Order: sequence, then C-alpha cells, then structure tokens
Amino acid sequence: MDRMTKTRLFRLWLVLGSVFMVLLIIVYWDNVGTAHFYLHTSFPRPHPLEPLPTPAHGAEKGFTSDVDTFLQKLFSGGLKQNALSGKRTEQPSVPASSRPVLSNAEESVRGYDWSTHDAQQGPDPGGQQAERRSVLRGLCANASFVFPTKERSFDDIPNYELNHLIVDDRHGVIYCYVPKVACTNWKRVMIVLSESLLDRGAPYRDPLDIPREYVHNSSTHLTFNKFWRRYGKFSRHLMKIKLKKYTKFLFVRDPFVRLISAFRSKFQLENEEFYRKFAVPMLKMYANRTGLPASVSEAFSAGLKVSFANFIQYLLDPRTEKLTPFNEHWRQVHRLCHPCQIDYDFVGKLETLDRDAAQLLRLLKVDKLLHFPPSYRNRTASSWEEDWFATIPLAWRQQLYKLYEADFVLFGYPKPENLLRD
Repeated sequence: MDRMTKTRLFRLWLVLGSVFMVLLIIVYWDNVGTAHFYLHTSFPRPHPLEPLPTPAHGAEKGFTSDVDTFLQKLFSGGLKQNALSGKRTEQPSVPASSRPVLSNAEESVRGYDWSTHDAQQGPDPGGQQAERRSVLRGLCANASFVFPTKERSFDDIPNYELNHLIVDDRHGVIYCYVPKVACTNWKRVMIVLSESLLDRGAPYRDPLDIPREYVHNSSTHLTFNKFWRRYGKFSRHLMKIKLKKYTKFLFVRDPFVRLISAFRSKFQLENEEFYRKFAVPMLKMYANRTGLPASVSEAFSAGLKVSFANFIQYLLDPRTEKLTPFNEHWRQVHRLCHPCQIDYDFVGKLETLDRDAAQLLRLLKVDKLLHFPPSYRNRTASSWEEDWFATIPLAWRQQLYKLYEADFVLFGYPKPENLLRD
C-alpha cells in the first residue's frame, strides 16, 4: 500500500514539475519575445480530425497523457488571446513594389503575368477539395500502396525534414511549401498573415511589396524544425497541438512538369550556387567535361550547360542520394510535406491555382485582408512533356516515373502513358 502511494506521489511530482517547466518556458519566451506564439488557438477547422497517436511505453503513457492534457487545456482553453511580444525582422527600405525586372532570358523561362484573373466562386466547386483529400487519405490507409517512409509516424520524422512547414500562429495556419509550385507568392502571403517581416517599422500589407530575396530567407519564417531550439522536449507536443488545431495546406503540381520547371529555372538561367553545387558535377560525370570554368557566366559564354538528359541521369544515379538528399526543387512532394503523417485540410494544385487560391483564402477567412498575388504564366505546360522527353531513352523515363510515382498517385495525376511506352 505504501509502495503504491509512493508511486502515485512520484507521478504527481513528475506532472507538477512538468507543469512548472512549461510555465517557466512561457514566461521566458514572453520576456525575450522571440516567437509569434499565441496562447489562444481555438481556430475553426473545416472538418474534425482524429487525434494523432503518441507512442505508449508503460509508465510513461500516463505521464505523457497528463502532459498532453495540460498542454491542450493551456493552448486551447478559455485563455484570453495574447500574443507574445514576437521578434519581427526589420528589413532595409525597398521600392514600393517588388515586381521583378526580368532579363529576356528570365522572361522566357519564368514568363510573369501580372494581369488579374477571375477565380471561380463557391466554397468547394464540384466537391473538388473533398475528392482530393479523400483520395489522399484512402491511399495513405491502403496497405497495398507502398512507398518509402509511408509507414512511419509523425514522431519518426527527423526534425530537419520538418523545415518546409511554415507556421502562422496569428491565424492558425500551417503551409507546407513545395518549390516550383507558386511557393514564392504563398510565402509572401504567410509573411503578411504572420506579420513576421517589417518595412520601416510596420508589417507588410501587400504580398507583392515583399522583395524576393527576403521571401526565401529562412530567418523570415517560423518553421517546425525551429521548434526544438525554442521549446525543447515539448516541441513535438506543441507541433501535434498545432497540427490538430490549425488549418494545414499545400500546393502540388504534375511531377514531371515540376521537374522540367526546376531544370529550366536552375540550369537554363545563370545561377552561381546551382552551377557550382550541381551543374559542375553533372557535366563532369555525365558529359565527360573537364577543366570547367569557375563561374556560371564563363560557362554559359562558352556554351557549357547541363542538358536535360544530364539532369535525368543525375536523378536516376543511385550514387546521388548516397551523397546528399535531393535538393528541395526536385525532391518528391511526399518527402517534403509528409501527407501520410499530416492530415492536410486543403490540397491546392498549380493547374487550378487562381481558383484554389481564392477558395483557400475564403476558407482561412482572410480574403478581405489580402489577395493572392497574380501568378506567372505557366509556360512549362503539360503539353510540353513530350518535347522535353523526346530525347530521353524509354528506360530512363520508366525509371523516372517509378521515382516519382508516389507523387503522381497521391495527388491524383494521371500516369503519363504516352511517355512510358514506345
């Protein structure tokens, strides 16, 4: 009997100690003001979610449950909304608008279109969102559909793989950004919503006023991978609470068209970083080039450019990922955003960007606050696939499809049969 009493007292001491530590963390961050972290997070959600599972290990189960319950009450209970005095990034003065001034080469690749577009109205035209999410959930639950990392839990995802999940605590939004899928403008939207960037002491109000170089600066955004440094051992608990409470969204694109877009952007335009880090090794390994110039401008002047075939060889080479994971611009979406571990509320597509963006902003109840910036013309169109892959051997195309098959299937893109047969 005494032993049981001691055990209960010990567990009570652990819980009280944990509560005290949480309060210390909150007081500390309130004083130093390093995060936009809102105590009141009871945001409306488009549909109820099942709670994410947490591992149970004997005696730890009760303790973890107690902590989860406390955190749940702390962050969604009847507390008055109060933002910690967050540290916002002050940037140098910028022009009134950051619409890019493009060279002829960049215009031919990016093809910006600053005209306005009429978006289809309605909460969910044709039940499209419900269908996309239903397909995604069904495939994640289907044991016969297998791909690497599918079966792992959220707790199993390494912290560094959570760096694409941007959090806005002010509006209860989590955005997983996918490069080459309008992510620059969606990041701009997240900056406006979270007020994480200042211009002359005031938050930006127009997404297009935010310069591109600040948009892609990792210090501008609060991402999940930064939680450990801020909240220590409670970081995963806080992530799970936010994943349950917040509205989560991502935008995707036809996987092969995304690859073409990445190739055009990073290897057909002069990019010093990508030349040195990727183009030089590709040219040496797959084009038998030696004595390459030190700079990309010299290489382009000499006509030394990576071909699309070189790029495909690089992707298919098993040695590539033994050295380092795929760069984010061509890494598979399911590896960036973990759709079988995170239950997304909204799945947008670049192919229906204008309509989806308008629908999402209405869902988030911020459509009166801002508009999605006009997008660039999608010059990398699906109809171009046959031209780009015309010189790629059939066996390579088939291997490439297997490499990106999970993205095709999960997000409802048809198998490109015309590219996968003679």
